[in-house]
Amino acid sequence: MPTPTTLRNLSVPALVCALVGAPALAQEERRELPRLVLQITVDQLRGDLLDRYGRHLGDDGFRRLLEGGVHFVDVHHRHANTETIVGHTTLATGTDPAIHGMVANLWFDRIAGTEFYNVQDPDFPLVGAAGVDADAEIDPTQRAATTDGRSPRNILTSTISDEIALHFGPEAKVFGVSVKDRGAISMAGHAGSAYWFSKSDGRFVTSTFYRDTYPEWIADWEAKGVVASYADRAWELSSPPSAYLFGSRDEQSWEPVAPPWVTDFPGFGRTFPHTWGALDDRYFTTRLTLSPAGDEITVDFAKALIDAEALGQDDVPDYLAVSLSSTDYVGHLFGPSSLEAEDNLLRLDRTLADLLSHVDARIGLDRTLVVLSSDHGAPEHPGYLATLGIEADTFDFRRVDTEPGFVRLTAEFGESRDLILNFSNPYLYLDTAEIEARGLDRADVERAVAKELEQLPGIAHAITSSALRSGQVPRGKIHDAVLANFHSDRSGDIYIVFEPHWFVADFDGLTVASAHGSPWSYDTHVPIIVSGPGIEPSRVARRVETVDVAPTIAAYLGTKPPSGSLGQPLVETLQ
Repeated sequence: MPTPTTLRNLSVPALVCALVGAPALAQEERRELPRLVLQITVDQLRGDLLDRYGRHLGDDGFRRLLEGGVHFVDVHHRHANTETIVGHTTLATGTDPAIHGMVANLWFDRIAGTEFYNVQDPDFPLVGAAGVDADAEIDPTQRAATTDGRSPRNILTSTISDEIALHFGPEAKVFGVSVKDRGAISMAGHAGSAYWFSKSDGRFVTSTFYRDTYPEWIADWEAKGVVASYADRAWELSSPPSAYLFGSRDEQSWEPVAPPWVTDFPGFGRTFPHTWGALDDRYFTTRLTLSPAGDEITVDFAKALIDAEALGQDDVPDYLAVSLSSTDYVGHLFGPSSLEAEDNLLRLDRTLADLLSHVDARIGLDRTLVVLSSDHGAPEHPGYLATLGIEADTFDFRRVDTEPGFVRLTAEFGESRDLILNFSNPYLYLDTAEIEARGLDRADVERAVAKELEQLPGIAHAITSSALRSGQVPRGKIHDAVLANFHSDRSGDIYIVFEPHWFVADFDGLTVASAHGSPWSYDTHVPIIVSGPGIEPSRVARRVETVDVAPTIAAYLGTKPPSGSLGQPLVETLQ
C-alpha cells in the first residue's frame, strides 16, 4: 500500500493505479466503520479564509480538524452558478446541477408564470408553523416561494445520505439541520429528516414530507429558551480590536453613511456592537441569523438532536448534516474583508469546537467521520478592491432594456421588453410564447439578445441555451462551467456571466456588500477537510472538485455513490 507522501507526489492517473488494489483488501484489513458521519457545510466559507484569519483559531475547532485530518486547499466547484442550493446539492450528490437539477436558488416556472424557489413543494406544508418567512428581507428567495411547503423532491438524483439509508437500512438515522431550509433539506436528502429555523416563528420547523408532528425533545429544547436568551443583547467583538486584521477598520473608508453601497439593516448598524433587539421586535430573529448567533443556535439544536435521537450509539453508521449559515449572511451584509467577517470566523471556530466536543463526549471523534466544506465563496466589495487598484463594480439589470442596443432590437423583433420575461440571476428568460406568436426563430432571438448583452459594461459572456443544447459553445473554464449548470427544463434562455469582480448587489431592494454566484475562482474556491478513523493528517495541494465529496464518503463507508455521481474519491482519505 503506498504511503500518503508517495500518493501526494503521484499524478491523478497514477493515484488511481496505486490504489486499484484498495477495494480488494480482505475484510479483516478494512477499517472499522464510523458510528457517525458528520457533514458540516459552512455557507460562504471561501477557501482562503481559514489561512487568512487563522490567527483566531483555537485548538478545539477548525484546528482540531486541520491537524487531525486531510485539508484539501485547492478545491473548486465546477459549476457556474455558485449559489447556496446549487453548492449544497452538489456536495450531497457528487454531481453537477445539470444532473441533480438544482440550477439556482430561484428559477422561472413558465407554466405558472412565477419564480420558483428550489425546495418549495405545495404538497408538504410546514408542521405547525405560521408559514413562509415574510420578514426575510436579507434572503428574498424565501419570499419568492408561493407556498410554505418544503421537500427534497426537486432534487433529481440520490444524495449520499440517501445512499447511507439504502445501504445500512432503517437502523441508519439520517438528519439535516440548518438555519436555511435549503441547507438542511438538500443534505438530509429524500430518506432523512430535515429541520430548519423559521424566522417568523423563532423556532426550528420541518414539513409533512418528513413527519406529521414534532418529537417531544424539540419542545424540551424550546423550553430552554435558547433563542430568547439573545434578546436585548448585542453581537460584541470577541477580542480586543488590536487582535484583528481589520481591528482598526470597523467603519471602512469605502462604506458611506448611507446606501447605495451597503445596506444598514433595520436596527442592526454597520459598526460594533450590533444589537439583536427585543424578543418581540419584528426583526429580532432575522438579526440573529445575520450574526454568529445563528450558528450558535443551530449547533445547540444539533446537540439536542444528537442526544435525543441517540445518534452514533450502535455499530450502524448514522448521518448528521449541519449547515452553518452565518458566514454567508455576514458576508453579504459586510463583505468577506471586514471586521464582522473576521470576528464571525472567530465565533464560528468556538461554535465548531462546541459541536466537536459534544460529539466526542457522546460518540467519540475516533468513531466519527467528519467532512467539512462549503457551498461557495464570495467576491470582495468593489470599494475594498478599489483601495488596492483593482477595478470592480456592481451591475443593475433593471436598466438593460433602456440600453441603445436593446432599443435597436425593437426594429428587428418589436418591443424588446416584451421579449424579456424574467431575470432570475444568472438566467434571462425570454417570452417564448410571444416569440412564437410573432413567427420568430427562438435561436435567432436568443443570439440577438445575447449579442447586445455582451456589449454592456460588466458582462463577460451571454451564453444561449440553444448553443448549449446543440453543443455549439467553445470549451474552456467558463463555458464548461455554464454547461455543467444547464438543465433544459429549468435553466433560462441566456446565461449571463459578469466580468470578474462585478456582481448584482441588489437583493430585492437591499444593496449588499457582496453577492456570490459566478464561475470566477473567488466564488468557486472552498476548502475540504476530512477527518476520521484511519485518516492520516496532511495538507494536499492538488486540485480537486466538490463533486468528489459524496463519492469519497461512499468509498469510505463502502456504499455505492449517489445515482448521478461524477466525482472521484479523494484517495488521500482512503489509506
